[in-house]
Amino acid sequence: MVVALLVTAAFAAQASASLQNLLSPPTTFPNISACVSQPLVYSCENTTAIADTCCSPTPGGLVLQTQFWDTYTGLEHEGQLLPKGSWGIHGLWPDNCDGSFDQYCDFSRQFDPDPSPAVLPDGTTIPPYKGPGVDTFIQEFGRPDLLDYMNKYWINQGAPNRDFWAHEFSKHATCTSTFDIACYGPDYKKHQDVVDFYLAVVRAFQKYPTYNMLAASGISPSNKTTYTLDQLQTALKAQTGSIPYLGCGGKNGTILQEVWYFNHVLGTEQFGQLKGLDSTTESTCSTTEGIWYYERTPTSERNVFDLL
Repeated sequence: MVVALLVTAAFAAQASASLQNLLSPPTTFPNISACVSQPLVYSCENTTAIADTCCSPTPGGLVLQTQFWDTYTGLEHEGQLLPKGSWGIHGLWPDNCDGSFDQYCDFSRQFDPDPSPAVLPDGTTIPPYKGPGVDTFIQEFGRPDLLDYMNKYWINQGAPNRDFWAHEFSKHATCTSTFDIACYGPDYKKHQDVVDFYLAVVRAFQKYPTYNMLAASGISPSNKTTYTLDQLQTALKAQTGSIPYLGCGGKNGTILQEVWYFNHVLGTEQFGQLKGLDSTTESTCSTTEGIWYYERTPTSERNVFDLL
């Protein structure tokens, strides 16, 4: 009887906390009040050392907003579908200013159940995560709106979406100084940085509506027509002011698969102003053959109605 009462009380407390989070979600943003007095400079353009790395991503100041063009998910039978009329989110990457990058920088915040790579260049094995999915972290912070958006636009292939999200945080956000736990101050709440990162990814993704930018230039998915690399790059540069990286697979790099938008950021990666740059990575798409921007399998996508 006593045990039953204790269990009931525990469930009631949990339900009360969940309701409170829905009515008044905990904040996720960092404590960056000290940044107000810091010099304003774009990442990778500073001539002196950054004094407070919570104020500007350091290192990792070459910020890439990355997107996928997949044509199927492999989990359609589970309702995991691609967003119609939109590319999908890949991530937000903190490359170093010279184009190199670090990965999986904090094993205490390693939530990736299937790390890739499994072993770092120095030989360190990355321990697979076996705890609750990162989707539960978002729920704990009372953000069903964010979770809904991510399930529409941040879609995995061949595995649950939450595994993809966990991979992106663990591999990249842990190497971004503005998401360091210390930046959230003494009132830090567990997993606050994780939810904050996902919000930042969504903000950056919304800055680059790839599907619409291409469509506005007459470039739409087609199983009959190919496009040149120059056509694709020119269409995107006309709207962003810079040439992104375009990634292609297939024979001779003739199937369009991904885009990376390179940026320097003024301020934090969470809220700072992104300034587009030409890609520092050479495209893997063919410069001599037509490039296929294939239509998706009709049963692999769904209508989404968010304002993009």
